[in-house]
Amino acid sequence: MKQDRKSNLKLQYKKVLELGLIASLIVHIFLFQGFKRVKQRDVKQTVRLEAIAVEDIPQTQREKSAPAPSRPTVPIASEDETLPDDETIDFTDLDLDAEPPPPPPPPEVDDDVPMFIPHDEPPEPIGGYAAIQRNLIYPEIAQKAGIEGRVLIQAKIGIDGTVKRTVVQISLGPNGCDEAATTAIRAVKWKPAMQRDRPVEVWVAVPVEFKLK
Repeated sequence: MKQDRKSNLKLQYKKVLELGLIASLIVHIFLFQGFKRVKQRDVKQTVRLEAIAVEDIPQTQREKSAPAPSRPTVPIASEDETLPDDETIDFTDLDLDAEPPPPPPPPEVDDDVPMFIPHDEPPEPIGGYAAIQRNLIYPEIAQKAGIEGRVLIQAKIGIDGTVKRTVVQISLGPNGCDEAATTAIRAVKWKPAMQRDRPVEVWVAVPVEFKLK
């Protein structure tokens, strides 16, 4: 009886295994058939290629570097027999005890060059700048040529109110206007510049107008 039961269990085990395999195959077949019916949407991706306009890029030119300095040449003995032999230079004796030469004199200061001198009150012509215009004599050559404009004169006003020197800064040319402006400035008495209640000698720029009526 025991042997029959064991033989029956073995036979049933094989049948159960075969039936399980068959059932699993049937289930897999149904699953594959069901997935085939599912419709997949085709996704199409369109890629737009736009032409990129490339602007004209200015081409930079490479600057030429400075040429390298030439190498010093090596002296080569000449085969010419007519050339003189090398001469030797005699040694010079330096007298260290001798006095050095005197320094050069300082450069002379040109008094005609306008220089700024500090002051509290600038110089003014007595009667105002209109007094200079009243003393101005228009040159006949400039009148006939129709020349108009402004002459700028640098004047050095002394402590006594007189014009010591004049320098033409802006000229109207060789027509007599510069000389006429200088004469009109010298003909006017000036109030000197003051620095701490003391008159000082300074330069001042004086414009003189030339205008035809």
